[in-house]
Amino acid sequence: MVAEELIARWGLGRAKDRFRGRIAEGRAGSPQPGQPSPPRVAVLCPQTYMNDAGRSVGPARGSYKLPLERVLVVHDEIDLPFGEVRTRIGGGLAGHNRLKSLKRELGSADFMRVRVGVGRPDSTDPEIVSAYVLGRFREDTSQVGELIDRACDAVQAAVLGSALAGPEE
Repeated sequence: MVAEELIARWGLGRAKDRFRGRIAEGRAGSPQPGQPSPPRVAVLCPQTYMNDAGRSVGPARGSYKLPLERVLVVHDEIDLPFGEVRTRIGGGLAGHNRLKSLKRELGSADFMRVRVGVGRPDSTDPEIVSAYVLGRFREDTSQVGELIDRACDAVQAAVLGSALAGPEE
C-alpha cells in the first residue's frame, strides 16, 4: 500500500513486470524552480512469496548497480504499535523471514528500513501471527490511510534528505 501511494505521489506512472516484481521508475517528485532535480527512484514490489523477496530485490539492485546504502526497504513490523513508523539502517532481523531473505540476497542487513507498525496479535501462535500479518487491517480506513501517509513521508524524507538521494543522475 505504501509503494502504491509513493508511485502515485511521485507520478511514476505504470509499473512494469521485471525482477520477479512490479517496478515503477522516475523522479521522486516534480522539479521546482531554482532547486536541483529530484533524485531518480525505482519502486519495486516483489511478486515472490513474501519470505523470498530477496530473489526480487537482489537482481534489481545488481541491475541498477546500487550500493547498499541506496536500497530502502519498507516493511510491516509487528513489534511496533499500530501507527508507529520508524526509520533505521541495519539492525536485527527479529525472526522476520522477509528481512532474512533480503540479507541473504543483498549480502548484508545494513540497508535502510522504514518500519511500519502494524501491532501484534494477542497470541504467539505462529499460525495466528501469520494470519494477522497477512490479513486485512482491523483499524478503520482513515487510520490505515494516515499510517500509509506517515510511512510515505518517512520514505520521502529518507530519499530526499539522505545519502539515498546520492549524486544527480
